[in-house]
Amino acid sequence: MSTPEIAIRLFAAVLLAPIAGMLLVGLDRRISARLQGRVGPPVTQPFYDLVKLLAKQGDTTSRFQTACLALYLASNVVSLAMVFLGQDLLVMLFVVAFGAVAYIVGGFSAKSPYSQLGTQREMLQLLTYEPLLIFLAVGIYLRTGSFLAADVLRLERPLLPELPVFALTLVVVYCIKLRKSPFDIAASAHHGHQEVVRGPLSEVAGPSLALVELAHWYELPLLLSIAALLWATPLWAGVLLGLACLLASIVVDNVAARLTWSWMLRFGWAVAVPASIANLLYLYATRGGGS
Repeated sequence: MSTPEIAIRLFAAVLLAPIAGMLLVGLDRRISARLQGRVGPPVTQPFYDLVKLLAKQGDTTSRFQTACLALYLASNVVSLAMVFLGQDLLVMLFVVAFGAVAYIVGGFSAKSPYSQLGTQREMLQLLTYEPLLIFLAVGIYLRTGSFLAADVLRLERPLLPELPVFALTLVVVYCIKLRKSPFDIAASAHHGHQEVVRGPLSEVAGPSLALVELAHWYELPLLLSIAALLWATPLWAGVLLGLACLLASIVVDNVAARLTWSWMLRFGWAVAVPASIANLLYLYATRGGGS
């Protein structure tokens, strides 16, 4: 990869992707509002919300939590840049996990009981979705013999016909990572009844909260990029697949009620994880162990 191409990809990951993420967050709110019989805010409303947060004087009660939230944002930026540069998917997932752990550690640093409880549930969510992403990376390795995203882009055929289960498990990951029902057990970013009490973010306000909102603008394109790897040939079809997963998570969010953390763990480890393993075993058997 030439230096100009690296520069262009970094520019797209660091500057253009969050703009797309902001518009997708606004579109998410708009679609949810229409499904609920409301008009909804403009698609650019997340930008105005970020500006308002940056202009506020309020901040978190813990400087350490602010530092943890900055690490959470940085991990999302680095992870997205790694995907755009075609780097190792397994390392990328470790970077994502590092950001999630920083988010959790910051939540535990706050003294609010709501923050403590919400952070404990964040840990349960991490234990539910992280294995699903790792199994997806393993499935890609069994098909390509490599964890590099660049090798996926070189395939002549899409991965989805051989990894169909992961398109469904990604919807589960979307619901958890984007804090949507029925898996928004720790905090929900856009539900009215949680504007004040938001789990790990209960004591976060102003510029510190803006870090979280900006991190979500990177997180959404990252999830879309992971889904797009299942149909990277042609790439526009993979983008449509990622958008389809997002739309499915929005629909689920509006038709499903919030469930308990124990149900989430049971569903993740008794349904989603075994289904992923079964898909991997099928791929291993049909491909002769990846040879």
